[in-house]
Amino acid sequence: MMIYDVSYPIDETIQVYKNADIKKPTFTTIASHETDNYHETNVTLNLHTGTHVDYPLHMIENGATSNKENLDVLLGKCIVLDFTANKEAITKQDLQQYDINKGDFLLFKTKNSFSESFLFDFTYLTEDGARYLQEKKIRGVGTDGLGIERAQEGHPTHKILLSNNIVIIEGLRLKDIEPGTYEMICLPLNIRNVEASLARVILKR
Repeated sequence: MMIYDVSYPIDETIQVYKNADIKKPTFTTIASHETDNYHETNVTLNLHTGTHVDYPLHMIENGATSNKENLDVLLGKCIVLDFTANKEAITKQDLQQYDINKGDFLLFKTKNSFSESFLFDFTYLTEDGARYLQEKKIRGVGTDGLGIERAQEGHPTHKILLSNNIVIIEGLRLKDIEPGTYEMICLPLNIRNVEASLARVILKR
């Protein structure tokens, strides 16, 4: 069995959405062996740092929070689809080339996985692509971008997916992952009453 960690390592140099300083994590040593005989660190970070799961509240007023999380959705078979040739977006037409079925969990491998710095032109899922996945009744979708959409007024991709109980994982690292079927383990941190949570995502084959 092969095990692949497709999560972002988190440190001060991690890429963050639009390179916004306010989103960059900070690490503060609050105790050290030199002065306290033990070591402890405080970390301040955004819940959308690196690999994370979005919950409906992120884009839907009064939407469900992490309290409504169903781990059954985040465990089990997933399918990695190769969209590295897509320079701009993933559309309904792009998705139609694949046999997508009810209950599938799809992971999008794109050019995003090959960049160590934030891409302002990252590959995203279009509104018509999201509607197609809604019609197919998939259980979830993951992307290697720090957002599943960009430059779409009103955030329709997020809203279509999240309002139809389709889980969104953002910030995967799929550079070394071949297309195909894997067993996925995605475990968000158990943080209550929030719109997103950091996650460790493992693929097994």
